[in-house]
Parts: sequence; structure tokens; C-alpha cells
Amino acid sequence: MPLHLPPAPAPALRSIVTALGSPTAVRETRTPALKSAQGSLTCELPLPVHVLEQGTTGGTAPRTRLSGWRFLIKGADGRAMAAGESMLTADGWAFSHFSEGPYVASTELALRQAESLSTPYQPRLLTVPGLYMLTLWLHGDLTADPASPLPAPGDLLVPLAPAPPGIAAHRPHRFADLLPVLALRLTPAPLLRTSA
Repeated sequence: MPLHLPPAPAPALRSIVTALGSPTAVRETRTPALKSAQGSLTCELPLPVHVLEQGTTGGTAPRTRLSGWRFLIKGADGRAMAAGESMLTADGWAFSHFSEGPYVASTELALRQAESLSTPYQPRLLTVPGLYMLTLWLHGDLTADPASPLPAPGDLLVPLAPAPPGIAAHRPHRFADLLPVLALRLTPAPLLRTSA
């Protein structure tokens, strides 16, 4: 298996497990799948979640920042039904939220596809908030700290579905090739001047 999952911080995992065991946290979430789940739930496939920093797409080296850890939550049947995310606070790792929807299945599919690649990678998630876009980031440095903010030269981004119009989901792109496309879309359009 060419994917080398980095170990999640124990407090990050513990925050999700604690929230899953809390009737209040599950009841207040907008994830019907968790509310109706029967049997035991497991947290699997920990992925560090990075955010593409604003202003790093216009000719400067891209930078990201670690914003949390996401775990796929699987039911007794082994199917991913939701995701749980923890975030770093001043007091350490804390539960952030549960979610479900197309990105859960898309993440699982992208990870399966990445396992068939011949090159080993460290999987991460990269979110591009300005485009409402989430990608599987396949980092080439297997020994890197999962919080490291810089991409390696051979890193790949796999946009998850639903991807923004014109960007194919589940198709790997070299980080350096996709970044200019993202920069173009994130650049605000110039204001039009009108004559007085």
C-alpha cells in the first residue's frame, strides 16, 4: 500500500471518540446518518486538514496551515457514513464538528484510487475556502511532520467531488500545475471604471 497515514495526535482522536459517545453532540449535529446509526462506530483514516493560505497563489511559494484532523466514521458494516473533525485550540485538540455528504464518499474513493499508484505518499486534505473546494493532497515526503505547510516537488492534488466547474474530480494534478488554475479563480475581477 503506497499510502502512509500519519498518526493523528491522540487528543484529536479522543475528542472525536468522546463526541461520538455524547448523545448531545450527536443529537445536535446535522448528520442524520449518525443519529440513526445502529451498532458500534469507529474512527478511521486520520487525515490532517490544511487550508491554502490566502495570497500564496500569485507567484510566491504556496503555503498551507494545519487547521485540524478529519476522521472517517464507519458503521458496523464498514461503510463510511460521516466525518468527524477536531481543531487545534489554545488548550489543545478539541472536537469541532461532524459532517456527512458527498465529500465523505469522495474522500474514501480518492484514498482507494491513491492506493493503486506506484509512488508512496502521505495523504492529507487541502481545502481552498475561496472555491468551496476540498482535495486529497498526496504529499511526497513520507517522513514529514503532518503539520508541515510546504508541498514537496512531486506532490499531487486530487480534487474531491463536487469539484468547482472546469476542474475534474478524482483526477490527480501536480500541485505546481493546479495552483495557477486556482490562483486565476481566486483572483478578484478588476473593477470596471465608468466614465462620468
